[in-house]
Amino acid sequence: QVLLVESGGGLVQTGDSLRLSCVASGITNTYNLAWFRQAPGKEREFVGGIAWSGGSAKYADSLKGRFTIFRDYVKNTVYLQTTSLTPEDTARYHCAAGLRYGIVIQNTPQGYIHWGQGTQVTVSS
Repeated sequence: QVLLVESGGGLVQTGDSLRLSCVASGITNTYNLAWFRQAPGKEREFVGGIAWSGGSAKYADSLKGRFTIFRDYVKNTVYLQTTSLTPEDTARYHCAAGLRYGIVIQNTPQGYIHWGQGTQVTVSS
């Protein structure tokens, strides 16, 4: 049974950074983990993902250089480090887990079968 629990969101100002955490219980090397975000009235958007077994993370082109994903095997946690936040980053951020097929990290919600409840990030101007 996979359970994902996010934390670390909050209200910050433009230019600030936040580190979001996702504790992933029941995760094995057969999974990819990803972060998505969803703003009110918008579709869920891929932020980035990583294979739990190892390798480099994959990011949405628009977020490269500002967001970083990394994992801690001891804590069973995947992190999303965000920097230089703007009001356009305001959204609910969700952690997701999906079965891994080859080396591809899925960048659509359909590629993930387990979801956390999300953590809200609000960036004020």
